[in-house]
Amino acid sequence: MGKNEKKPLMGTEENGEDTASVDGIRENGIHDTGSVLTGSKHLIHCLTIIGQIEGHYILPPQNKTTKYEHVIPQLAAIEESEEIKGLLILLNTVGGDVEAGLAIAELIAGMKKPTVSVVLGGGHSIGVPLAVSAKESFIVPSATMTIHPVRMNGLVLGVPQSFSYFEKMQERITRFVTDNSRITPERFTDLMMATGELAMDVGTSIDGEEAVKEGLIDHLGGLSDAFQCLYKMIDKQKKEEETKKEAEKCRS
Repeated sequence: MGKNEKKPLMGTEENGEDTASVDGIRENGIHDTGSVLTGSKHLIHCLTIIGQIEGHYILPPQNKTTKYEHVIPQLAAIEESEEIKGLLILLNTVGGDVEAGLAIAELIAGMKKPTVSVVLGGGHSIGVPLAVSAKESFIVPSATMTIHPVRMNGLVLGVPQSFSYFEKMQERITRFVTDNSRITPERFTDLMMATGELAMDVGTSIDGEEAVKEGLIDHLGGLSDAFQCLYKMIDKQKKEEETKKEAEKCRS
């Protein structure tokens, strides 16, 4: 294998069967995407969402970004992998492209595999839907989350059609967040439209404890808490699948 050639992500052909190469997965994950597979008890994929969410436009090279065209195929591969048992999402993002962020959040929310998110540092703007997209969410006490309306940038003309688009996009975000957390639409809207909280802006910034109190995030905790929760979810899913197989075997 040449110096610049990549090892196969999901394993090689051995004795006529596809087998997972854990070392290959880990190496490719670290070098190609910044994500790794870890876990002695279960194989866990760790997905990092950091900096700005890059969407249809390439951001300057000095910006730390999460590229949605990289994350989307990763999520599809994780969902279809028999070896990967769960997904851990680590977030420290300032937000970014709204449609790209919401697309990633929708994919995570639609996964059958156990998923747990942890907000570290910040989960701002479109980072809020990403944080709540997992089946269980955690936030460290020092982290913050900023909730504000969808903003207009210089690429969008200020015409009625554009305002209608932003209104519908805001409705999509509100519906997604409230469907995937315990916060009510009314309370989320209040936080989003608050004045006097942010200098020269509309919205609210809350810390980890407040995020849990508001019902936006499920638990206050860190990495070890997230792993413990994820392992419990995987064990529960495994037990349910075994029970289902036994029931089907009895019926046949």
